[in-house]
Amino acid sequence: MEHGEGDSPPAAEKKGAVEEDDFGYRLFPDRNKKPQSFLVRSLFTFHNKCQLMLRMTLETNPYAQLLLEAMKQSGCTVFNDRHFSCENCDGCVSGGFDAATSQIVLCQNNIRQQSHMNRVVTHELIHAFDHCRAHVDWFKNVKHLACSEIRAANLSGDCTLMNEIARFKFGLKGHHQTCVRDRAIRSILAVRKVSKETAEKAVDEVFDACFNDLEPFGRIPHSKADARRAYRDFQNRDRYNANL
Repeated sequence: MEHGEGDSPPAAEKKGAVEEDDFGYRLFPDRNKKPQSFLVRSLFTFHNKCQLMLRMTLETNPYAQLLLEAMKQSGCTVFNDRHFSCENCDGCVSGGFDAATSQIVLCQNNIRQQSHMNRVVTHELIHAFDHCRAHVDWFKNVKHLACSEIRAANLSGDCTLMNEIARFKFGLKGHHQTCVRDRAIRSILAVRKVSKETAEKAVDEVFDACFNDLEPFGRIPHSKADARRAYRDFQNRDRYNANL
């Protein structure tokens, strides 16, 4: 599982301990349960609210709309019922991308606001986009995971100034890059049993290339207005290419 937003990733593997890596699935316990019936799920407010907020994101959020269009053009059309699942998760995570099923998990017990849903869906759709367009070895190559986590933190709005101020973390020159690096490292530590040094090394080795890979936005969308402009540019680029 590729980890979405969260503030308290589990500690790295204890030194000297030999423990099998579960790739973060422990954070998403509902993944191993038998799916509940629609009637049972409809009785839970968390699930209903999650579904409503997800629908709002997919229909109105320019970050998500651009990513959905880009995936469709890449041959990976996203379907709400097939590729999204609202589930209960560990308290430290908000979402994840399950590469084994090509499914985005949204943590219905941890996502309470629409703005949070927008950010989590965007973050996980970037992982899904990377999964679609590249041969990503999520489970064995930590550099591949690091690259996608860098891109997700950079392009999803995770590190906007307002979000960092809300976390009481803000600085001057270069703070966006610092935020992206830190959040990528935290995400790796949440889903892989590796040391902090291993996670930092993987992120640092691929940081420049992956930070500057702005597809499909073509820019770092620091706000919804930026994302709308990027979406318009993407649509115009598609029309231009269709007329060649």
